[in-house]
Amino acid sequence: MTTVIGGDRADARRNRAKVLAAAVEAMAEQGFDVPLGEVARRAGLGAGTVYRHFPSKQALLEAVFAQHLDDLVAAGERRTARYAPTEAFFGFVQDVIELSSRRGQICEVVAADDASWPRPVLTASLLRFRQVLTALLHAAQRAGGVRADLVPDDVIALGVGCVSMLTTRRDRPAGLTLVRLTLDGLRTPVSVTEHPAFRDRPGAAHCEECGAALTIHPTGRPVRYCGPTCRQRARRRRLADYPR
Repeated sequence: MTTVIGGDRADARRNRAKVLAAAVEAMAEQGFDVPLGEVARRAGLGAGTVYRHFPSKQALLEAVFAQHLDDLVAAGERRTARYAPTEAFFGFVQDVIELSSRRGQICEVVAADDASWPRPVLTASLLRFRQVLTALLHAAQRAGGVRADLVPDDVIALGVGCVSMLTTRRDRPAGLTLVRLTLDGLRTPVSVTEHPAFRDRPGAAHCEECGAALTIHPTGRPVRYCGPTCRQRARRRRLADYPR
Protein backbone atom coordinates (compact mmCIF):
# COMPACT_ATOMS: atom_id res chain seq x y z
CA MET A 1 0.00 0.00 0.00
CA THR A 2 1.33 3.43 -0.96
CA THR A 3 0.87 6.37 1.42
CA VAL A 4 0.33 9.68 -0.33
CA ILE A 5 1.91 12.04 2.19
CA GLY A 6 1.46 15.13 0.05
CA GLY A 7 -2.23 14.39 -0.41
CA ASP A 8 -2.67 13.80 3.31
CA ARG A 9 -1.11 17.15 4.05
CA ALA A 10 -3.33 18.88 1.49
CA ASP A 11 -6.40 17.26 3.06
CA ALA A 12 -5.24 18.38 6.50
CA ARG A 13 -4.85 21.99 5.28
CA ARG A 14 -8.31 21.93 3.70
CA ASN A 15 -9.86 20.50 6.85
CA ARG A 16 -8.18 23.12 9.03
CA ALA A 17 -9.47 25.87 6.74
CA LYS A 18 -13.00 24.39 6.93
CA VAL A 19 -12.87 24.35 10.73
CA LEU A 20 -11.67 27.97 10.88
CA ALA A 21 -14.36 29.16 8.46
CA ALA A 22 -17.05 27.27 10.40
CA ALA A 23 -15.76 28.68 13.71
CA VAL A 24 -15.85 32.27 12.43
CA GLU A 25 -19.44 31.77 11.22
CA ALA A 26 -20.62 30.05 14.40
CA MET A 27 -18.97 32.56 16.74
CA ALA A 28 -20.41 35.50 14.82
CA GLU A 29 -23.89 34.03 15.31
CA GLN A 30 -23.68 32.43 18.76
CA GLY A 31 -20.73 34.07 20.50
CA PHE A 32 -17.48 32.59 21.74
CA ASP A 33 -19.21 29.96 23.89
CA VAL A 34 -20.29 27.93 20.87
CA PRO A 35 -19.32 24.25 21.47
CA LEU A 36 -16.70 22.56 19.31
CA GLY A 37 -19.31 19.99 18.30
CA GLU A 38 -21.33 22.74 16.60
CA VAL A 39 -18.19 23.93 14.79
CA ALA A 40 -17.54 20.37 13.60
CA ARG A 41 -21.13 20.02 12.37
CA ARG A 42 -20.90 23.25 10.35
CA ALA A 43 -17.54 22.22 8.91
CA GLY A 44 -18.96 18.82 7.86
CA LEU A 45 -16.20 17.03 9.80
CA GLY A 46 -16.02 14.69 12.75
CA ALA A 47 -15.25 16.01 16.23
CA GLY A 48 -12.02 14.00 16.21
CA THR A 49 -10.78 15.91 13.15
CA VAL A 50 -11.47 19.22 14.87
CA TYR A 51 -9.61 18.12 18.02
CA ARG A 52 -6.62 16.96 16.00
CA HIS A 53 -6.19 20.47 14.63
CA PHE A 54 -7.33 22.36 17.74
CA PRO A 55 -6.95 20.33 20.94
CA SER A 56 -8.75 22.97 23.05
CA LYS A 57 -11.35 25.69 22.66
CA GLN A 58 -8.72 28.26 23.51
CA ALA A 59 -6.47 27.03 20.69
CA LEU A 60 -9.36 27.39 18.22
CA LEU A 61 -10.17 30.89 19.47
CA GLU A 62 -6.56 31.93 19.09
CA ALA A 63 -6.48 30.61 15.52
CA VAL A 64 -9.71 32.47 14.67
CA PHE A 65 -8.35 35.73 16.07
CA ALA A 66 -5.03 35.27 14.27
CA GLN A 67 -6.81 34.58 10.96
CA HIS A 68 -8.85 37.75 11.42
CA LEU A 69 -5.69 39.81 11.93
CA ASP A 70 -3.97 38.15 8.97
CA ASP A 71 -6.95 39.07 6.75
CA LEU A 72 -6.59 42.68 7.89
CA VAL A 73 -2.85 42.65 7.23
CA ALA A 74 -3.49 41.46 3.67
CA ALA A 75 -6.05 44.25 3.20
CA GLY A 76 -3.52 46.80 4.45
CA GLU A 77 -0.85 45.54 2.09
CA ARG A 78 -3.25 45.79 -0.85
CA ARG A 79 -4.15 49.35 0.11
CA THR A 80 -0.48 50.29 0.39
CA ALA A 81 0.27 48.96 -3.09
CA ARG A 82 -2.74 50.54 -4.84
CA TYR A 83 -3.43 53.93 -3.26
CA ALA A 84 -1.80 57.18 -2.19
CA PRO A 85 -0.80 57.28 1.52
CA THR A 86 -3.77 59.20 2.95
CA GLU A 87 -6.34 57.28 0.91
CA ALA A 88 -4.62 53.99 1.80
CA PHE A 89 -4.70 54.77 5.52
CA PHE A 90 -8.38 55.73 5.68
CA GLY A 91 -9.34 52.84 3.41
CA PHE A 92 -7.50 50.42 5.68
CA VAL A 93 -9.14 51.77 8.84
CA GLN A 94 -12.52 51.40 7.15
CA ASP A 95 -11.60 47.82 6.16
CA VAL A 96 -10.72 47.05 9.78
CA ILE A 97 -14.01 48.46 11.07
CA GLU A 98 -16.15 46.81 8.37
CA LEU A 99 -14.59 43.36 8.65
CA SER A 100 -14.45 43.41 12.45
CA SER A 101 -18.10 44.47 12.72
CA ARG A 102 -19.09 41.31 10.83
CA ARG A 103 -17.17 39.06 13.22
CA GLY A 104 -18.77 39.82 16.54
CA GLN A 105 -16.51 40.93 19.40
CA ILE A 106 -13.22 39.69 17.97
CA CYS A 107 -11.53 43.09 17.88
CA GLU A 108 -12.32 43.76 21.56
CA VAL A 109 -10.82 40.42 22.60
CA VAL A 110 -7.74 40.99 20.46
CA ALA A 111 -7.28 44.48 21.89
CA ALA A 112 -7.65 43.27 25.50
CA ASP A 113 -4.50 42.66 27.55
CA ASP A 114 -5.31 39.13 28.71
CA ALA A 115 -2.20 37.48 30.14
CA SER A 116 -3.97 34.10 30.27
CA TRP A 117 -3.59 33.59 26.52
CA PRO A 118 -0.58 31.52 25.42
CA ARG A 119 -0.86 33.42 22.10
CA PRO A 120 2.26 32.27 20.18
CA VAL A 121 0.41 32.50 16.87
CA LEU A 122 -1.83 35.39 17.89
CA THR A 123 1.09 37.47 19.11
CA ALA A 124 2.86 37.15 15.76
CA SER A 125 -0.31 38.13 13.85
CA LEU A 126 -0.93 41.08 16.15
CA LEU A 127 2.64 42.29 15.60
CA ARG A 128 2.18 42.15 11.81
CA PHE A 129 -1.12 44.04 12.12
CA ARG A 130 0.46 46.80 14.22
CA GLN A 131 3.36 47.07 11.77
CA VAL A 132 1.02 47.57 8.81
CA LEU A 133 -1.15 50.05 10.72
CA THR A 134 1.88 52.02 11.92
CA ALA A 135 3.40 52.17 8.44
CA LEU A 136 0.13 53.38 6.90
CA LEU A 137 -0.40 55.96 9.66
CA HIS A 138 3.11 57.39 9.41
CA ALA A 139 2.96 57.53 5.62
CA ALA A 140 -0.35 59.43 5.76
CA GLN A 141 1.06 61.79 8.37
CA ARG A 142 4.12 62.49 6.22
CA ALA A 143 1.76 63.21 3.31
CA GLY A 144 -0.05 65.76 5.46
CA GLY A 145 -3.40 63.98 5.43
CA VAL A 146 -3.59 62.79 9.06
CA ARG A 147 -3.08 64.66 12.31
CA ALA A 148 0.54 64.53 13.45
CA ASP A 149 -0.35 63.97 17.12
CA LEU A 150 -1.98 60.57 16.56
CA VAL A 151 -0.29 57.28 17.52
CA PRO A 152 -1.31 53.74 16.53
CA ASP A 153 -3.00 53.06 19.88
CA ASP A 154 -5.28 56.06 19.27
CA VAL A 155 -6.37 54.60 15.94
CA ILE A 156 -6.95 51.14 17.45
CA ALA A 157 -9.05 52.58 20.28
CA LEU A 158 -11.09 54.65 17.84
CA GLY A 159 -11.55 51.61 15.61
CA VAL A 160 -12.91 49.52 18.50
CA GLY A 161 -15.39 52.30 19.27
CA CYS A 162 -16.50 52.52 15.64
CA VAL A 163 -16.98 48.75 15.44
CA SER A 164 -19.19 48.88 18.53
CA MET A 165 -21.17 51.77 17.07
CA LEU A 166 -21.62 50.02 13.72
CA THR A 167 -22.57 46.71 15.33
CA THR A 168 -25.34 48.24 17.42
CA ARG A 169 -26.90 50.22 14.56
CA ARG A 170 -29.75 48.46 12.78
CA ASP A 171 -29.48 50.88 9.86
CA ARG A 172 -26.07 49.91 8.50
CA PRO A 173 -25.80 52.74 5.90
CA ALA A 174 -26.50 55.25 8.66
CA GLY A 175 -23.89 53.54 10.81
CA LEU A 176 -21.32 53.78 8.02
CA THR A 177 -22.06 57.49 7.69
CA LEU A 178 -21.35 57.95 11.40
CA VAL A 179 -18.11 55.98 11.03
CA ARG A 180 -16.95 58.22 8.18
CA LEU A 181 -17.83 61.34 10.16
CA THR A 182 -15.85 59.99 13.10
CA LEU A 183 -12.83 59.20 10.94
CA ASP A 184 -12.91 62.72 9.53
CA GLY A 185 -11.68 63.81 12.95
CA LEU A 186 -8.34 62.13 12.18
CA ARG A 187 -7.70 64.36 9.19
CA THR A 188 -5.31 67.30 9.36
CA PRO A 189 -7.30 70.56 9.72
CA VAL A 190 -6.76 72.75 6.65
CA SER A 191 -7.75 76.24 5.67
CA VAL A 192 -9.78 76.95 2.54
CA THR A 193 -6.73 77.77 0.44
CA GLU A 194 -4.86 74.65 1.64
CA HIS A 195 -7.72 72.30 0.87
CA PRO A 196 -6.88 69.82 -1.94
CA ALA A 197 -10.05 70.78 -3.82
CA PHE A 198 -8.71 74.35 -4.26
CA ARG A 199 -7.35 74.81 -7.77
CA ASP A 200 -7.17 77.85 -10.04
CA ARG A 201 -8.18 80.95 -8.07
CA PRO A 202 -9.37 82.00 -4.60
CA GLY A 203 -12.92 80.79 -3.99
CA ALA A 204 -12.83 78.19 -6.77
CA ALA A 205 -12.36 74.43 -6.74
CA HIS A 206 -13.37 71.41 -8.78
CA CYS A 207 -15.71 68.49 -8.19
CA GLU A 208 -13.68 65.39 -7.30
CA GLU A 209 -15.87 63.29 -9.62
CA CYS A 210 -16.54 65.33 -12.77
CA GLY A 211 -14.16 68.30 -12.44
CA ALA A 212 -16.88 70.95 -12.57
CA ALA A 213 -16.01 74.30 -10.96
CA LEU A 214 -17.18 74.75 -7.37
CA THR A 215 -17.35 77.67 -4.97
CA ILE A 216 -15.42 77.34 -1.71
CA HIS A 217 -16.93 79.15 1.26
CA PRO A 218 -14.73 80.50 4.05
CA THR A 219 -16.68 78.60 6.73
CA GLY A 220 -17.96 75.04 7.05
CA ARG A 221 -16.59 71.87 5.52
CA PRO A 222 -15.06 72.25 2.03
CA VAL A 223 -17.35 71.28 -0.84
CA ARG A 224 -16.12 68.16 -2.63
CA TYR A 225 -18.84 67.46 -5.21
CA CYS A 226 -21.00 69.53 -7.50
CA GLY A 227 -24.22 67.79 -6.47
CA PRO A 228 -25.91 64.62 -5.21
CA THR A 229 -25.22 62.63 -8.38
CA CYS A 230 -21.44 62.94 -8.07
CA ARG A 231 -21.60 62.48 -4.30
CA GLN A 232 -23.52 59.20 -4.70
CA ARG A 233 -21.18 58.01 -7.46
CA ALA A 234 -18.18 58.57 -5.20
CA ARG A 235 -19.90 56.78 -2.33
CA ARG A 236 -20.62 53.72 -4.49
CA ARG A 237 -17.00 53.57 -5.54
CA ARG A 238 -15.81 53.70 -1.93
CA LEU A 239 -18.24 50.96 -0.88
CA ALA A 240 -17.02 48.80 -3.75
CA ASP A 241 -13.57 48.77 -2.08
CA TYR A 242 -14.94 47.42 1.22
CA PRO A 243 -14.33 43.69 1.93
CA ARG A 244 -17.43 41.52 1.54
